[in-house]
Amino acid sequence: MKVLLVGGGGREHALAWKLKRENPDTEIVAAPGNPGIATLGRCVNVSATDVDALVALAEQQRPAFTLVGPEAPLAAGLVDRFRARGLPAFGPTQDAAEIETSKAFAKRLMLDAGVPTARATRHTDPTDAKRAAAALGAPVVVKYSGLAAGKGVVVAHTMRDAERAIDDMLVGHVYGEAEVLVEEFMEGEELSVFYLTDGHAALPLVPAQDHKRLHDGDEGPNTGGMGAYAPVSLDAGDALERIVLPTLGAMRDARRPFTGLLYAGLMLTADGPRVVEFNCRFGDPETQAVLPVMDALGLPLGELMLAIARGDRLPDAGWTVATPPAAVTTVLAAHGYPEKPRTGDPIELPAQVPAGVEIFHAGTKRDADGRLVTAGGRVLAVTAVAPSFDDARATSRAVAESIRFDGRQMRRDIGWREAERLAGTARD
Repeated sequence: MKVLLVGGGGREHALAWKLKRENPDTEIVAAPGNPGIATLGRCVNVSATDVDALVALAEQQRPAFTLVGPEAPLAAGLVDRFRARGLPAFGPTQDAAEIETSKAFAKRLMLDAGVPTARATRHTDPTDAKRAAAALGAPVVVKYSGLAAGKGVVVAHTMRDAERAIDDMLVGHVYGEAEVLVEEFMEGEELSVFYLTDGHAALPLVPAQDHKRLHDGDEGPNTGGMGAYAPVSLDAGDALERIVLPTLGAMRDARRPFTGLLYAGLMLTADGPRVVEFNCRFGDPETQAVLPVMDALGLPLGELMLAIARGDRLPDAGWTVATPPAAVTTVLAAHGYPEKPRTGDPIELPAQVPAGVEIFHAGTKRDADGRLVTAGGRVLAVTAVAPSFDDARATSRAVAESIRFDGRQMRRDIGWREAERLAGTARD
């Protein structure tokens, strides 16, 4: 079959890789794609946010379905336009995508539906927001309500940090014009769980955990994600029954049925899982860790996405595996990331990589001389799959270290919590 893939980052490269692994005869047309995706299919110079051009491209190519990677085209109503033209598309409508594009909407939906989440208040006035933060006390969470490329959340450990975050968002408008949420801090460990959904049923994929801070030890500024691993040896409990299915029901009741990929960021608290946030698409870089694990489990991702894109119900059949493999993804970022990433630095890739390793392109391009150069903040993601977590972690780090470009940034402690858990289990 032919698939139109919208996007050009590491997540989209991983999706293209997974589709080709399942069926090598799959024809992939990517808009705009990247040099990594170009090794798997054909890239077309159409922006992921140019809805008119994407509709025209789909009508020309007539794919079996269109797979939308990033949140921006979903927020712009790409799926609505496709469906109006009878073009199957995997992803939520513009109204349903508000579960990510408006944290205020998502919070209201969860509270009304009784979905466990943090208490929060909405603010457009910085003085009111600061009063709310003071009432909750530090640590407190300040969230930009709109899209912020994964960077619009500040966990403030002091009131000075909270006030600075509020001023940045409501006075400096660092992410644009929108309200903020001032939210209680939740104690626990965070998981990312992807759910394929037809709007009624939901099929969970292997849970993952990402690393948002730039430097080892979770130090430095917040980023879009410096690495991830899957699966996580933590139990999400009854998240499907308590969180996901009630949320899908609330979306149907609001006449915004959600179909596609629902990303649930969960905090595992002493009282059970609570929602940190929802996203309306595959996460990045978690996708680069989850899909290689699911590949080893034989999940027919393409078939399931095609069914959802056509408006069909998910099949009841699931899959089981005795010992899932481990995947660890290390992100290589450009000089100056996340504030001012530098582009144009030549990239030197290793001539060979070990079996079980994939290098996913995120912010790369070919220059006028055909050289591979940096073209974004997060440049590459190195995923290693192995029977043991320790082996996957060591291999991912070693291959990442072998990739060269000026100003390269990377974390060398991806999966440190999992490593500590496993070490503790071994001692016990």
